[in-house]
Amino acid sequence: MRVHELKQNARQYINGRWETSGTTGISRNPSDTREAVAEFARADRSQAELAIRAANEALPQWSHSGPQRRADALDQIGTELLARKDELGNLLAREEGKTLPEAIGEVARAGNIFKFFAGEALRIGGETLASVRPGVQVEVTREPVGVVGLIAPWNFPFAIPAWKIAPALAYGNTVVFKPAESVPICGWALAEIISRSTLPAGVFNLVMGSGREVGQTFVDSPLVHALSFTGSVATGERILQAASARRAKVQLEMGGKNPLVVLADADLDQAVDCALQGAYYSTGQRCTASSRLIVEDAVHDAFVARLRHRLVALKVGHALDRDTQMGPVADAAQLAQNQTYIEIARNEGAEHVWGGELLERPTPGHYMSPALFLAKPEHRVAREEIFGPVACVLRADDYEHALALANDTEFGLCAGICTTSLKQATHFKRHAQAGMVMVNLPTAGVDFHVPFGGRKGSSYGPREQGRYAAEFYTTVKTGYTQA
Repeated sequence: MRVHELKQNARQYINGRWETSGTTGISRNPSDTREAVAEFARADRSQAELAIRAANEALPQWSHSGPQRRADALDQIGTELLARKDELGNLLAREEGKTLPEAIGEVARAGNIFKFFAGEALRIGGETLASVRPGVQVEVTREPVGVVGLIAPWNFPFAIPAWKIAPALAYGNTVVFKPAESVPICGWALAEIISRSTLPAGVFNLVMGSGREVGQTFVDSPLVHALSFTGSVATGERILQAASARRAKVQLEMGGKNPLVVLADADLDQAVDCALQGAYYSTGQRCTASSRLIVEDAVHDAFVARLRHRLVALKVGHALDRDTQMGPVADAAQLAQNQTYIEIARNEGAEHVWGGELLERPTPGHYMSPALFLAKPEHRVAREEIFGPVACVLRADDYEHALALANDTEFGLCAGICTTSLKQATHFKRHAQAGMVMVNLPTAGVDFHVPFGGRKGSSYGPREQGRYAAEFYTTVKTGYTQA
């Protein structure tokens, strides 16, 4: 079924069958809240348990399946995502509010992720080592972890599920997947494509519903051997405490307060471009967003003036409009949180440079102008993740001061620097306390075939994406053989 043919509610996918639920919800378009994207089934704990049991029953067969079978299934999924990127991008823009070019690009990225892991399924490695004992052979192999529970956020409803589901299946695990409740139709559309691949029943299961019901069931179930979660710090910490208590494997991606350092020798137009894209594209709703702009004193005022000029001209509107550069905030709750932080910034004495106001457009939606403040390191706008189009500028005396400010955060996902100095760029890459570092690039924008993840409060457990995904989705076994 194509997305445009969806008339009835999107249903759960459990053990190879589409299932209804006792209650339903409505997904709405943040660019036009009058439009219902679709009705969807809302699962309860009992349906989540059915999905987990189905995945557990399918595990023995799938975990011992041949790599070519896994590769073919993933390649088929990736091929369809790429072929339908325009259609699915339109759905993503309507449900999440991302501009249409960004949305199409995200679906294409999801397709490329599945194709990458189709190749990885054929490259699962191991080692043969000499033993310290004569006549003994040592083999180190990788095996699937088991049933994995995947809990995805709303801001990248195709790409993030793809980079969790694809490696899980490639390495022989079975999956129970819960998309974010505010973007269930994107999750359903991905599941619908997966359902038509060659996966046996029970290998992949979709369960739409609340974190309180579905997510908690994943966390509590002894049949779920590993949990991968992307979302808020508070929820991630609760998952870690509960799941680790029963010794489940846990992977968390929880957020960032990412610095972009601008030194006095930087190409200022390039630096402003990096700041604008990193802080405000995707409506700032990225854990990799540049929400702290740390600018050396000598170019501080000129940088702020140029960025303000760009913000004034930034086109905010309906996600499907061709001229739109920044779409609406994803939902009413996030918009309210953004407005709360803007008020907090004003009350704490941060200097308001531009934006933050609610906007009216031809269609009713969650629109606001991009906000910029001049802040001090102790201000909450400079310390807490807002997850919206709100950024602040911090003044730095010199490079050493800028580096100290960049590292003065409980998070450690991304850090960026704009400079023409190879010496400073090299030093920053080594000394920035972050999992990913960008030089003369926006902090938001990463490749799909290399590790993704951070340090400190941003991440927990092995990295996501690329070949390093094997560290989470497999377990290592050492075998000894007497010749």
